[in-house]
Amino acid sequence: MDKVQVQKALAELKSQPKRKFTQSYDLIINLKNLELKSNPVDLFVTLPFPQGKKIKIAALVDQELVEQAGRYCDVVVKESEFSKYDKKAAKKLGEEYDYFIAQASLMPKIAVTFGRVLGVKGKMPNPKLGCVIPPNANMEPLVKKLKHTVRLQAKKGLNLQCIVGKEDQPEEQIAENILAAYNAVVKHLPNELQNVRNVILKLSMSNPVKI
Repeated sequence: MDKVQVQKALAELKSQPKRKFTQSYDLIINLKNLELKSNPVDLFVTLPFPQGKKIKIAALVDQELVEQAGRYCDVVVKESEFSKYDKKAAKKLGEEYDYFIAQASLMPKIAVTFGRVLGVKGKMPNPKLGCVIPPNANMEPLVKKLKHTVRLQAKKGLNLQCIVGKEDQPEEQIAENILAAYNAVVKHLPNELQNVRNVILKLSMSNPVKI
């Protein structure tokens, strides 16, 4: 799949009837020849441009990072406040926020307080994403990265889906985001292109277009 094919699909989508709201572009990658039990597909991709959706980030930190977290994150939960979070409150937090950043020294307490809820949702602070940080960390670059990051996960079937932008973004940005997501997925698959059935692009309320 190359940029010319992506631009052709975008042009086809633009020719479809307009809606009264700004639609999102959904990228759907359908897979084949893959047994998810032995080869689970679950990856994070940092896109070159925003996806047009507000990404909400929560910080679970102690005093050393409270000031920074307040500057860059959408909500800050201090260690002294952990005791307020019963299962119901933790569940609400997990539903409202996309990513969780944790101070490394607090991970045992975070696991006890939030683990059962965030673990089920796949939202525990992820070391691979850089979301478990030391008390002297600079949070700004991490937060910027997370705001461009999407998760592609094959849960119940052989397909991956993510938002790659909005109608009001420049077409060039959408194309770059699509290619970044697609290339990262192909690289992640055990047999690369042999595991890709097809790639679909659609707007929120449009007919799908095959790339």
